[in-house]
Amino acid sequence: MELTSRLAWLLRAVCAAQALAIAGWIAWRWTASPVQALAGAALIAAIAPCMLAIEFLLLFWVRKGDPTPRATIGELLRAWAGETADLAQVFYGRLPFGSRTIPDHLDPSCVGRTGVVLIHGFVANRGLWNPWMQQMRQQRRACVAVNLEPVFGSIDDYAPIIEAAVRQVAQLTGRPPVLVCHSMGGLAARAWLRTTHGPRRIAHLVTIGSPHRGTWLGRFSSTPNGRQMRQQSAWLADLERVEAGLPLPPCTCWYSNCDNIVMPPSTATLPAARNRLLRGVAHVAMAFDPRVVEETFGLLESPLPGARK
Repeated sequence: MELTSRLAWLLRAVCAAQALAIAGWIAWRWTASPVQALAGAALIAAIAPCMLAIEFLLLFWVRKGDPTPRATIGELLRAWAGETADLAQVFYGRLPFGSRTIPDHLDPSCVGRTGVVLIHGFVANRGLWNPWMQQMRQQRRACVAVNLEPVFGSIDDYAPIIEAAVRQVAQLTGRPPVLVCHSMGGLAARAWLRTTHGPRRIAHLVTIGSPHRGTWLGRFSSTPNGRQMRQQSAWLADLERVEAGLPLPPCTCWYSNCDNIVMPPSTATLPAARNRLLRGVAHVAMAFDPRVVEETFGLLESPLPGARK
């Protein structure tokens, strides 16, 4: 699978711009006031955590009437703290600088064992899955992690990328793979399934915080894929219409009452799926939650039977 990521270059530019802004502020203010210099640098560094805090406040307001159990203040605070740590590790580390660190695992030792295709979400790349790919290698599991590009294109454009990955894993192992999808990746997988009409080509579909019925935040996006993720978008309605006449593979949907991106929380569920609630876990953190990882690896041993009709 192609390892080059345009998003990685974009995020490197963002990281460099923020670092230059901090250095420039300190250089400008240090002689006049070291306190002002350090305080200003801290404020620049705190932009992203403050934006996360706004998202959690919006979640508290947007979720009105949602059937998902309401998050407590303590859960929201812990989720914000955890997501801030993940922000530093993922968006300042793995995505800009680690997307090519771990190549796909397509070794002959994986033949005869169910493999995995990893599909990231909006404004991400395959570097998100580095911890998963390390574990796949240790367990001798075939694994392909895709880069969904163009970054701000239509979700439909990603179907050929997923098709190529599914073919690679299936041809090596002789078995249909499990698809593990974070956020928008779940919609990309469903869009691919719509084109293949072949639910038996995958053993199981696992989605983690995927906006299956859109997200309230989608209204603020002007990109093609962002608009498609708006609640009640025409694209989502058409996807549901096509799926109503197609058999679909077994599906597990993980969702959280502290998801700061997909809101209200229940929009990350599907009617006939195994919908699994994570309490107090934020959007990016869900992809690394031990329960999600453990149950997904369990599926590789004995995928759940029965396709949805």
